[in-house]
Amino acid sequence: MELSEEHRALRDAVRGLLAGYPARAAIEQPAGYDAGLWQRLCKEIGVAGLAVPEAYGGAGATLLESHIVLAEWGRQLTPGPLLGSVLVTQALLRAGDEELLPALCAGDRIAALAWQGEFSADPAGRISGAADQVMDAEAAEILLVASGDALWEVTASDPGVTVEPADVLDPTRRLATVRLDYAPARAVGGDQMSGPPAWLRDLACVALSAEQVGAASRAFELTHEYVQQRVQFGRPIGSFQVLQHRLAEAYLRLEAATTASWTAAEALVADDAEAGTLAAMAKVHCSESLQAIAGEMVQMHGGLAITWEHDAHLYLRRAYADAQLFGAPREHLDRLTATLLA
Repeated sequence: MELSEEHRALRDAVRGLLAGYPARAAIEQPAGYDAGLWQRLCKEIGVAGLAVPEAYGGAGATLLESHIVLAEWGRQLTPGPLLGSVLVTQALLRAGDEELLPALCAGDRIAALAWQGEFSADPAGRISGAADQVMDAEAAEILLVASGDALWEVTASDPGVTVEPADVLDPTRRLATVRLDYAPARAVGGDQMSGPPAWLRDLACVALSAEQVGAASRAFELTHEYVQQRVQFGRPIGSFQVLQHRLAEAYLRLEAATTASWTAAEALVADDAEAGTLAAMAKVHCSESLQAIAGEMVQMHGGLAITWEHDAHLYLRRAYADAQLFGAPREHLDRLTATLLA
């Protein structure tokens, strides 16, 4: 996609700020991310509320602007609640409940969305159930729990709420299991979201694809730079035909993944009837492309890539972890098959 002047300015501002905060340092923080960086991004650029109307503390832009920022986030493998904040704010907007939005957009509060699980509410409004792979749950003050079409707000410190950190392959993205045992809850937006959970799944897949494209882009750039510098048998290894062919294939994968991601994002913003199909395609294609490009990064960097001090292994970890987030590619392929053959 050809970016407008305003979009390039947004991209460059985020890229310049993230460059000073390496992921390796951030993952050592107690919360798993740099809270100071998150505050700067929210206060100076408004990343948490780009797609939120100005009346609720946001920037009044669209999910396309969030897509640009997510891609930059993925380039640097930046730990933090950006992806989760996109899902949370859009779920609240769909539910028609804007009470929490100003604090979330300002970065003053963190909320986590538990939607990949099974929950039920009793007549007294107490929630029970569990969800895995919940992003930002350890740092969140508020949990938004999706149960069918209903959305509930739960205070993370209340009785009956348990957050169990998960063992993760990718140290730059912390996940947790959220368990609720008759936890007190507030129905959000009259307890009904405007749209089924499928909408949330599609948004999650498209937003994740932006991060995946950003990570693939940076992995390709670093690999291309390295093969021009690494000398073997008296010449740069980038001059070897076999590596040139592999880099060319990686570049084609990157271009195709970028197209898939942006096409899905545009369809989602336009509320296109094909948005769900395009979201599934983006999830599959971007997952597979990042895995392939990160794998080439490790191989072409040779022994250097398997040291903890080099970032190649972090890109490979992110690639395989992201492929399983929000459903493995096989699940989305099955969904595509059912849709196309219907």
